[in-house]
Amino acid sequence: MARTPTGTSDRGGERPGGGRGERPGGGRGGERQGRGGERGPRRDREGGREGGRGGREERDDEFVDKLVHINRVAKVVKGGRRFAFAALVVVGDAKGKVGYGSGKAREVPEAIRKATDAAKRNMVRIPLREGRTLHHDLYGRFGAGKVVLRSAPAGTGIIAGGPMRAVFETMGIQDIVAKSVGSNNPHNMVKATFAALQSMASPRSVATKRGKKVADIIGRREEGGKEAAKEA
Repeated sequence: MARTPTGTSDRGGERPGGGRGERPGGGRGGERQGRGGERGPRRDREGGREGGRGGREERDDEFVDKLVHINRVAKVVKGGRRFAFAALVVVGDAKGKVGYGSGKAREVPEAIRKATDAAKRNMVRIPLREGRTLHHDLYGRFGAGKVVLRSAPAGTGIIAGGPMRAVFETMGIQDIVAKSVGSNNPHNMVKATFAALQSMASPRSVATKRGKKVADIIGRREEGGKEAAKEA
């Protein structure tokens, strides 16, 4: 029986390249490189997501939010009471767009975050006169809350209290006189204020309904104001 030459074996002959070298790419290292290549696009996608979040944060910076009221509420359960917090927040862009929302959570920051998100989802556009005041006097009511809003000349400022002031500041009104003549509940006051603001008619909307020009509507309003001043 012939002997196998020294330094060689049948197994050695079967493995070209010397042992584990037959694995292309260096064994597990090659596999890892392949996986790394697959993970590359995933990192790109994650980077894109981070960029998207950054964009949302920049858009959020355009809004001004104010905490109107926060209340601690309790739920009676077996073994005691569970406390939570309810927040009322008003959000606006200081250019006529404003919204309000409420949120409830076990912690104050989470309740404020929920209320802010709800306010951003329920924003409305309110037309302003010269970008600083109302086009005409308004009256709003919601439940027991009643508010009276009056336009004011330049330099008057915001003469209002509590929840109504927060709405006007976030909306961008500079001159207004407001009074609450009903309930002092913050939720009812804010909702009554929004009811009044949404009932306001701008000269453009009135002109569209009547089929006339905006200049005609504004001219008649100015003439009526002059006649009222002469009578006074």
